Amino acid sequence: MPEPYIRRSDLPYTASQIFSLFADEKDAAFLDSSLENKLGQYAIIGLVPYHTVSVEKGRLRVDGKYHPGTAEAYLKDYLARHHQKNYSDLPLTSGAVGYVTYDYGMKPQGVISRHAPKATLAEMKWVFYDFFIIEDLKDHSLWFIANGHTEAAPERWKRMETLIRQRMETFTAPSLTETYPLSIEPDCTPDEYALALRKLMTYLVSGDVYVTNFTSTLTVDSPCPPYTLFSRLRRDNPSPFGAYLQYGNYQIVSSSMERLLHIDGRRIETRPIKGTRRRGKTAAEDAALRKELEDSQKDRSELLMIVDLERNDLHKICQPGSVTVPTLFSVEDYASVFHLVASVTGILRPDQTAVDALKALFPGGSITGAPKKRAMEIIDELEASRRQLYTGTIGYLSLDGNCDLNIVIRTAVHQGDTYYIGVGGGITAESDRDFEYEEIWQKAKALLTALKGEPFYYEPYL
Repeated sequence: MPEPYIRRSDLPYTASQIFSLFADEKDAAFLDSSLENKLGQYAIIGLVPYHTVSVEKGRLRVDGKYHPGTAEAYLKDYLARHHQKNYSDLPLTSGAVGYVTYDYGMKPQGVISRHAPKATLAEMKWVFYDFFIIEDLKDHSLWFIANGHTEAAPERWKRMETLIRQRMETFTAPSLTETYPLSIEPDCTPDEYALALRKLMTYLVSGDVYVTNFTSTLTVDSPCPPYTLFSRLRRDNPSPFGAYLQYGNYQIVSSSMERLLHIDGRRIETRPIKGTRRRGKTAAEDAALRKELEDSQKDRSELLMIVDLERNDLHKICQPGSVTVPTLFSVEDYASVFHLVASVTGILRPDQTAVDALKALFPGGSITGAPKKRAMEIIDELEASRRQLYTGTIGYLSLDGNCDLNIVIRTAVHQGDTYYIGVGGGITAESDRDFEYEEIWQKAKALLTALKGEPFYYEPYL
């Protein structure tokens, strides 16, 4: 394996400005921490793919060809054979960016969906890149990393810097002020939602499950270009785990604030979110809503149950006695909502890898329920659509064994002129139907406003 060629660039551009030049190139990837905080320090661009691993219609494909075995086995073997230390302070210097759908996570649980898919996309896709561009958002340094798989690394480095300079000379940023019409088709009416929740309540009361995430899918026809949507979201609703993935016949636009899995060395972390409130229109209303979430026994009990589930998942792969909960019931502020968040950490056992950790935690407890398998069975029974990517994961797998993966919320899959947007929330025996139904529209509001280009008012849909 060639050593990564890492150099700081003196180009006077941000990572987001640079990615705008490549946003239409197939397999271009952008992991975007537009909200710079303790979680979001880096913006990562992946360009020049050299190796692709995907699962399509249940079959593993490697570089477009069918391959025997499972994706997990292949990825574990590939990452082990090509292991490469990262001697820099950057989050990764070599590896893959990609996603895993919720649908893919159903199979290990023995759950088969009764729904047909709405979008045509791979169940899993990881793309290994020869060239990375990383911006450190704290000091705004810009780093170019060439790995030498497709071209000698110094030459690739020079070529890409020259290409960026040339494209910037003629580049015109797209307008973010244009408005677009929306045609929205929810997969269930308020009455259908209420009926599904009544059925779910019977499972909760009988003890089949203690908490379950319940999702609706919005099918939205809109001529808004997907990169315009992404640009508006990162401007108006910054998030630590955003992403834009350009896969040719479909694009993924994510503005997620939830982390599924982070591995740094042997330290592993998951950060479940349970509980949401909208932001207030005044400072006083904002403070009141924040306090309401902080004091909500329903939301606190819901989060606690999921924390217990995540602790159990981590115990499968972590050293005995290492799993802890450093943060519980923390209210975090975002542009349009408040969230109640916890952090669960542990020390990964020496015989476990990022692929093992993903298998143990996926799908995340916060977007399934407890117990996980029964929750997933009920989810497919009562939800009106297949989730596909929604509540899956997007992020990177580094060749040094580290990873950082989100949970796919606040995300749209674009195909043709249609966007597929999943929205949902946790349901317990204490849940109120009207509140929960409005909450899904509150969560969709930021995406729909960005699509429309002007404020979206969801009240007519209630």
